[in-house]
Amino acid sequence: MVADRSQTSPPIPASAPGARVGTMRWWILGWLLGGGIINYLDRANLALAAPEMIKELGLTAAGIGLMGSLFSWTYAMMQLPAGWLIDRFGSKRIYSIAVALWSLATAAMGLCYRLPQFLIARIALGIGESPCFPTSAKITAAWFPKHERGLATGIWDSSSKWGPALAPVLLVPIEVAFGWRALFYVTGALGLVFVAAFLVYYRSPATSKRLSAAERELIESGAGDSDAEEHIPWLRLFTKRTIWGMMLGFFCTIWMWNIFLTFLPLYLLKTQNISLAQLGLYASIPYVGGILGDIGGGMLTNRLAKRTTVAPFDLRRRLIVVCAILAGISVVLLPSVTGLWPTVALLTLALCFLSAISGSAWAMPGDVAPQRLVGSVGAIQNFGGYFGGAFSPLVAGLIVDATGSYSLAFYSGGAIAALAAVCYWFIVRTPIHTVTA
Repeated sequence: MVADRSQTSPPIPASAPGARVGTMRWWILGWLLGGGIINYLDRANLALAAPEMIKELGLTAAGIGLMGSLFSWTYAMMQLPAGWLIDRFGSKRIYSIAVALWSLATAAMGLCYRLPQFLIARIALGIGESPCFPTSAKITAAWFPKHERGLATGIWDSSSKWGPALAPVLLVPIEVAFGWRALFYVTGALGLVFVAAFLVYYRSPATSKRLSAAERELIESGAGDSDAEEHIPWLRLFTKRTIWGMMLGFFCTIWMWNIFLTFLPLYLLKTQNISLAQLGLYASIPYVGGILGDIGGGMLTNRLAKRTTVAPFDLRRRLIVVCAILAGISVVLLPSVTGLWPTVALLTLALCFLSAISGSAWAMPGDVAPQRLVGSVGAIQNFGGYFGGAFSPLVAGLIVDATGSYSLAFYSGGAIAALAAVCYWFIVRTPIHTVTA
């Protein structure tokens, strides 16, 4: 058995605190943040277009939910080959192909008229978007020492909140002026521009000419465990208790996240009597809470990792437990509040806590696995989250159509979100590379 290092924090290189070692690794986050924002603009545009699509095309809330669920099922199933492809063929190549595909699929949504056509486009979107976040986890593990990965991950994972936060502000005026189809054309074109720039400018640490020697030393000295450790075949990952705990815990988080992503604008329009033009502001505010939760959670674990002997892995588990309980309480209370601003405030808190969970969860693959398997472990966790969480938009849509209310969807979703605390605390206990097969 390899010695268990999960209980103590690894030593931080002496050159790290306060030393001028370069900032290239932080600039790399710009690519991950930008790509993630575009990724989520291409998911959030459906929620914004949904009210007009329902009016113009005669779709139902269940139909919109089915689009969200089918995307999530495809996205989940493609996580497993995506993680393997990233580890096998490299981050840059797979990420570039993925962005191009999802951008074309987004633009195709603007050409659709019938539900089956939309469903095909959403399947293509799920295939294209599946490598995005596992690639980001892989690039983070390559560019950052372990004690910095919490903040780095929180920054790029906040793109999943920046996208929905910016979408109403940027896209609602386009929808008002040019119609709902323009949302898909504009966001699709944005992705194609991004991937062209990424292909030209992104470099790995091994090939970057702008990475200083001191910064390279910091990255390598704080990278964590060597790939010379125990070899773990890909399929054997599924025999590890920690992997199943991560999958189940992420499912509990994504269940409620998918409901918000698909129905938050419709919920505000239905319950708060606001106009489509006003929606741009009020649908953005809750995701600002998500941004703060993502980055704030990463900053907190980074700071504690430097000041305590507790390993970053265990710090992230503790943060997830607290935030999962608070997220569940916030969601369950939503149906009982009245008034626009109390509703927006509670939505903001709920998304803040959910986002702190997802940021810490995405940093975990770098904690629990050798670097060569980070992409695969991140993809497997995401698979678990989205395969199960894919049901939530459809279930919520059916509940709304049957009852005329979101209450039952929020009561059940809040309870499921709180169960993430159980999974990450009682099942996710030990890094997988410290356990013999």
